[in-house]
Amino acid sequence: MDKKTDERRKQERKTLVAYTQVFDLYGGDLLGYLGDLTISGAMIISEKPMKPDTEIHLAIEMPELPDIKVVRMSMTARVAWCQQDLSPQYFNIGFEFKEVKDEHKQLIETIIQNYQFRRDVPTYPQRGPVAK
Repeated sequence: MDKKTDERRKQERKTLVAYTQVFDLYGGDLLGYLGDLTISGAMIISEKPMKPDTEIHLAIEMPELPDIKVVRMSMTARVAWCQQDLSPQYFNIGFEFKEVKDEHKQLIETIIQNYQFRRDVPTYPQRGPVAK
């Protein structure tokens, strides 16, 4: 990722645990799996590269969420960047959402709260001296 991309990112991305599929809404093709997510964009892991500045209508299959019945969230996005993954058969593709409605914000926040990796260091109880 270049310095410009890093400077433009205003929100920390959250790596997700759920294997959430992302489709081209109108073409129906599976683009890949959601790798991380913010209110303003997402990264998917794909088997095929995509050209930056391509506009696409994404359909994100919703993971099971408490008290939410929505099964798919669709929104227009722009391919911000595309680079080869550490595994050379995959590509990481960064998308910038074009318009984020209030209902999208609520869904995204719920996904992040329910499915992000916990990056906290666990607090272990204090142990006494080791017996010899």
